[in-house]
Amino acid sequence: MHRSQAALSALLGALLCAAALGCHDIHLDYDLHADDIVLFDDLYSISVVDKDHAVSVGYYGSVYVTSDGGQTWSQGRTDTLKSLYNVSMADAQYGWAVGQRGLILRTEDGGNTWVRQPNNKEKEGAHLFGVAAIDASTALAIGEWGTRLRTSDGGETWVDNSFTVDQAHPMFQWLSSFEQEKIRRGETVFEDVGLNDVFCLGVPSRRCWLIGEFGYIFHSDDAGETWERSHMEGSVELDAIRLGYNEVEFDESYVPILEEFASSIVDEAHLNVAIEPVASREEIRNFGVEGDPFEFFEILEARMQEVRSVLEDTGLAYERVRLRAQPPWDYEDYLDDDPEFLKRYFDGREYAYPGVKVRVIQNPILFTVRFRDENHGLISGLGGVVLVSSDGGRNWRYSKIDQKMAVFSVGSTTARVIAVGEKGLVRVSVDDGRSWAPPSEGSFPKVFTFMRDVDFESSGEVGFIVGQAGQILKSVDAGYVWEQVLPPEPTEG
Repeated sequence: MHRSQAALSALLGALLCAAALGCHDIHLDYDLHADDIVLFDDLYSISVVDKDHAVSVGYYGSVYVTSDGGQTWSQGRTDTLKSLYNVSMADAQYGWAVGQRGLILRTEDGGNTWVRQPNNKEKEGAHLFGVAAIDASTALAIGEWGTRLRTSDGGETWVDNSFTVDQAHPMFQWLSSFEQEKIRRGETVFEDVGLNDVFCLGVPSRRCWLIGEFGYIFHSDDAGETWERSHMEGSVELDAIRLGYNEVEFDESYVPILEEFASSIVDEAHLNVAIEPVASREEIRNFGVEGDPFEFFEILEARMQEVRSVLEDTGLAYERVRLRAQPPWDYEDYLDDDPEFLKRYFDGREYAYPGVKVRVIQNPILFTVRFRDENHGLISGLGGVVLVSSDGGRNWRYSKIDQKMAVFSVGSTTARVIAVGEKGLVRVSVDDGRSWAPPSEGSFPKVFTFMRDVDFESSGEVGFIVGQAGQILKSVDAGYVWEQVLPPEPTEG
């Protein structure tokens, strides 16, 4: 059940050093206290405070700071060699950065010096992928294993509100016996989901948003104290395929319906299909409660496989067909510690008639969430996925670009939206993300490496993009024209 470090690296693409986008060899002669930038490290995040101040962080504990609108940059002092994955400044002085193995750093001088803030994720070794400064005292941090941390005292203490698993959670039966026993004892087991970014508008607003893998999207109206799940448009659910009592083979009339359903999403890699068996009350009573549960399980399993075979015959890949509520063949292992386990399973399978439910489940891997005001937001993701919201993040719709490459970040002004990603990918929208096009000729420098983040100051006039090998691009006209400011162009002679 546990995800390996290599898998985590692949999940976040350019974020983790093990990803295939390229990392530097360890340079042992690195001077932790040198303000001048000599070696340009990969940059993963930038926070643009105003037209003059911006802070960027990245590989090997690197921090780049400007206080003159990007004309000059100095190196902040972090005293760490761990990669920093995200930075958020509350104002020109106060801010936080987060990174590998629970690392949280705070600055009170605009990013020039940083102090480590102890928290329980350091002990657990969980990577932190995102941070959002709401004000000088309040911030949120998120990361792997469902991590959600919050501070309201400047980071002196971090309250852990991470996603957890209980006995009623769908993930419970897939945990190791050791983890299941921990839950039964009342101990904490965290959900195996990576949260990749969190964003807050900052005072006076109290709106925040967080995103992650498996299509996790949440919004908060109280500065991250409580969260609600958001909705992604595009979910489709068929009327349950109807079967007779104790039947497993469905009528041929359902075949073209299933074929059309599968064909409609076969090219949408971020969409999977969930198959869930259901049974009548009579079946549950006769085959389950009063009979041999294994006979009941065999009926449910056969129903799922019948539908699965039709879907896969249409070209839908095996791994994109997910079996939900599979029979717990090892249920006897649970009953001593959880006498209600089997009853809960039976109750969950009851439906008005015997059959199989078939629905689309959305599992895009999401990288970055940004809002320019309390209503208009965008999310970037793997495979050219972009999501757009105009109602404060309660509902999201797809707005895919014309490429299948990863879109690592999106930033917007009132005039345009910029999306950047791997292999120099950049796309522009002038209609709030409804349509996308390459940048106008001459408006964007030729880039062939990854660009990891884009951010604008509050007026939307000045923006920065950061990426591989210390690359920093700047715009002073709301994202229309961009120029490279780091690394400096080589001088002749």
